[in-house]
Amino acid sequence: MPEVEQRLMTRAEVAQLLQIPEKTLRNWRARGIYGPRGFKVGKAVRYRREEVERWLAQQEACEPRGAA
Repeated sequence: MPEVEQRLMTRAEVAQLLQIPEKTLRNWRARGIYGPRGFKVGKAVRYRREEVERWLAQQEACEPRGAA
């Protein structure tokens, strides 16, 4: 797997990819109810790109057809 694909993503990068505020991503994680799975590296939260993409695909699969 190429190095770029294995690189961990920051909260800011994930928020930008999902087009949501960082605060929303932080709240999802704090509440443990939604969002892609992240993990701590020291004090920082990091996300694996494949996990973010998997989560996003799940959201798309759960969306009813014709929903706005």
